[in-house]
Parts: sequence; structure tokens; C-alpha cells
Amino acid sequence: MTLERGEDFADLATYVTGYRAGGYDVATVVAAVCGCGGRAFAIGVDDEAGAAERLCAACGEAAFIADSADYWEEAVPEQCACPCGGELFEVGVGFAGTGDGTGDVRWVSVGLRCLADGVLGVYTDWKIDYRPSAGLIGMV
Repeated sequence: MTLERGEDFADLATYVTGYRAGGYDVATVVAAVCGCGGRAFAIGVDDEAGAAERLCAACGEAAFIADSADYWEEAVPEQCACPCGGELFEVGVGFAGTGDGTGDVRWVSVGLRCLADGVLGVYTDWKIDYRPSAGLIGMV
């Protein structure tokens, strides 16, 4: 198995766009940036609950991705790790729209680029089945 690697956020965004979670085209990929400016994160995800939380490596601040806070109480998160063992990532969150011109989100994909070796992956994704949901794009 060949692992795809990337050098920067542009490579991660391209990878997430090609993933097409739920079969939907990703319209927007947003970089996670901590309030301190940090771009390296440890990530906890729960595929069943559809939730993800990032922890900034620079300042330790935790933040939920998209609507994850609504489901975190029932979540059983697992720490993301690259096949190389790396646990710090650059994060790009992909949003697939509903296609009706409202800007609402249909699907969320959490893409990660390992900061140790550049391996790219989508570690979780989930469907959004409510409206309005356009505000989720600002919650990365």
C-alpha cells in the first residue's frame, strides 16, 4: 500500500477535496488555526458520534470541529496517529454543500497531514442532516 504524502496545506486541501465523503463534492477546505496562531494539533475523533476535537500543540487549547460539541458527551474519542507513529497534524476540514445555493453544509470531512512524515488522510467524516448549517464552515 502506497501512502500519499503532502508538503503543505495546499496538498492537504487537494487530498480532502478528492476524498468526496458520502459521495459529495467538497466545496470548501478550511485550515484549522488556533487563536495563538498554532497550526499543529493532536486530534481526537469518534466516527460513530460524528465528532472531532483538536488540541493545539503550542498552547494546549482545545476546540471542537464543526458541530462536534453537540455530540461530544456521547462520543468515545480515539487519538489519531499516523502509521509512522506521529500524533501531531496539520488539519484541513472539508465541507460539502447541499448544492441549493444556501451555503448549507451536507457533509464534513476531517483531513490530516502528519507533521512527522507528510502522510495525508481523512480520519473521520460525518453527515449533517439539519439546516441552517452554513455556520459550521467557521467552526474549524
